[in-house]
Amino acid sequence: MFEEVKKNFGFGCMRMQMDGEQVDYAEFCRMIDAFLEAGFCYFDTAHGYIDGKSETAIRDCLVARYPREAFVLANKLSDWFFQSEEEIVPLFESQLKLCGVEYFDFYLFHCLNRTSYPKHKQCNSFEVIKQLKEQGKIRHIAMSFHDTADVLDMILSERPEIEAVQLQINYLDYDDPGVQSKACYDVAVKHGKKVIVMEPVKGGALVNLPEEAKPVLDALGGGSYASYALRFAASFPEVFMVLSGMGNMEMVEDNLRTMGNFVPFCEEEHQAVARVREIIRKIRQIPCTKCNYCADVCPKKIPVSQIFATYNEHLSAKKTFDDVREQLAGMEASACIKCGKCEQVCPQNIKIRDNLDEIAGKLS
Repeated sequence: MFEEVKKNFGFGCMRMQMDGEQVDYAEFCRMIDAFLEAGFCYFDTAHGYIDGKSETAIRDCLVARYPREAFVLANKLSDWFFQSEEEIVPLFESQLKLCGVEYFDFYLFHCLNRTSYPKHKQCNSFEVIKQLKEQGKIRHIAMSFHDTADVLDMILSERPEIEAVQLQINYLDYDDPGVQSKACYDVAVKHGKKVIVMEPVKGGALVNLPEEAKPVLDALGGGSYASYALRFAASFPEVFMVLSGMGNMEMVEDNLRTMGNFVPFCEEEHQAVARVREIIRKIRQIPCTKCNYCADVCPKKIPVSQIFATYNEHLSAKKTFDDVREQLAGMEASACIKCGKCEQVCPQNIKIRDNLDEIAGKLS
């Protein structure tokens, strides 16, 4: 199964280095070259990543420079980009064109949960995607998932055509009752599905650790903070791919050192990350991973993830509130009209409206 995937580490193309409003093509090309030269080949994108710039950057920096058989490309069907069955194929064809390819190796139902799943059924999207696979335009059908284990069990029971499940697995969320990483992994295994890991470093949260947590991992004497997060996720037997959203060459080089000579987690490391998990949870930060799905649907264009990231720096004592106030000036946390569209697409189930209210109140 998935014999075209040679190694278990993938390039997530959601967080790229930017040059103004555009993707930094020179840096992205360098990153791609190093990634492929190291023997890795899996690239992951979606239609909304970087306001559509991710797909075209892949076309210009990867597809135009390498033969199609040199890489594996995954894209996604996001339910907020279609409203009817008739819109699905044109959307899919536009994604092929934007990426410059004739087929996708993996095509995922994006962000399936108890809210979006009924829409997919109503729009007949599962049958449409199966037809596209029969036409040779898709090699493997998969799904990314953000919800509870019982919902995942229901979907996989009803949709045996799904070959792999993309789950949020990291050492912070592993036993979290809201995210249910372990429970969802167990459901995928029960159904015989391979697992793709997203958010192994939780949007950078497991790299930018609180000061109290750093000595815990430093005492282990090897590897970067990101390396522990990647290796934790990759150590599960049914995980066949771990994605990392790499933004610069330094990240690529660090991750290639880790995954190029992969060593599974040992018991001492499990104990260490459990201690780090306790420290992080004491701080009670907003669990935003900066996916920016909220920004895609916000009618007021509020930069929610930027607001939360800045506020989290105050909560973790990295910045004073005066510094945060200055940085948040002009971001208009108070502009929220409470429509709730952001919360419908938030993979982390964050109460975005309540958090914006709290932040706006403290800024007033």
